[in-house]
Amino acid sequence: MASIGAPPPTPVILMLPGQGSQYPGMAHGLYGTEAVFTRVVDEVLGLLGAEGRRIRDDWLAERPLVDIDDVTRAQPLLFALDVAYGTLLASWGVRPVALVGHSAGEYAAAVLAGITRLPDAVAALDARVRALATAPRGGMAAVAASPAMLTPWLTSQVVVGAVNAPSQVMIAGPDPELSAVTDALTAGSVTWMRAKATTGFHSPSVEAACASTRPAYERIAFRAPRTVVVSGYTARPLAEPQLSDPGFWAMQPARTVLFGPALSHLLDGAGPVGAGPFLLVEAGPGQGLSMLARRHPAVSRNGSVVAPLSPVKAGAQLDVRQLAVVAAKLREGGHRLGYRAPAPLEPVAPGGTEGSAAPSASLGQDRRRTARADAA
Repeated sequence: MASIGAPPPTPVILMLPGQGSQYPGMAHGLYGTEAVFTRVVDEVLGLLGAEGRRIRDDWLAERPLVDIDDVTRAQPLLFALDVAYGTLLASWGVRPVALVGHSAGEYAAAVLAGITRLPDAVAALDARVRALATAPRGGMAAVAASPAMLTPWLTSQVVVGAVNAPSQVMIAGPDPELSAVTDALTAGSVTWMRAKATTGFHSPSVEAACASTRPAYERIAFRAPRTVVVSGYTARPLAEPQLSDPGFWAMQPARTVLFGPALSHLLDGAGPVGAGPFLLVEAGPGQGLSMLARRHPAVSRNGSVVAPLSPVKAGAQLDVRQLAVVAAKLREGGHRLGYRAPAPLEPVAPGGTEGSAAPSASLGQDRRRTARADAA
């Protein structure tokens, strides 16, 4: 609480990343050292049963049995880490004025805003992941162009999957069609880079898989959000009829992400939270959304600050240090925090074997040695 006469704290907007933000070793330094973060990750993976144990083991392993970019690993881990980062921030006493998610990040936002209960969300997530695992192999590519500029190269299967900024989009589709389009972009001197995905998210290639998950979302009792959630699919605050429409949630992995327009709606002064300045906190692995936010003209215009909770690369000490950086920025913005840095991490040689016990808070503590293998 601010003292009498002091200006109110800088409003916080929480940004939640999705597919493509994952990387090996992400958040290892917080698992087993930050109690709230560990508890949430264990709860999410515990709700997935035996598969949750396999996901955890692959996440913490130096040589995972299933690659981190595979849909069966990336999707549940991104959801778990986004919710864990968001809950950790709430445990410090930070109450964001709005949330905005990119792709799978919107599903995490729904939990953090109270739209869905965590067990219900995880049950539907499990159905989503299982269905998407049956979709044709494919991928996504970041392209330095506007949607209109790409029209000559796009096909019925390779489409604009995300609009992140006026001249920064993602295209998506199945292979070999996606590779044929990127080859044509190279020949046309258009800059592009393949994203970390083995499925053509946000393209027609996953529509059938997504449609099959509708019954899982019909079992969810959706509730009005406690906090404004600006949807990355409508670029407007989540409200009826989309809010409680099972089809809206089921089909999200097949629909175009409008993160750039959603961010503009929040920052341009005409949205639901005023004109800023804001503290934009990225709550999830990597700093991809932070990079997009820093480039948004409204951020420099209204004096907003961008603060990612995760480092750009793996490292247990980097994970802990980045939390301290964000805590300092929050305090500078007038927030009084219940944050205390964990004890310094002592170097531990890589090694150890992964057990088969169900995820639990104590397990998180026992995993510190394995998780710190990336600290050197």
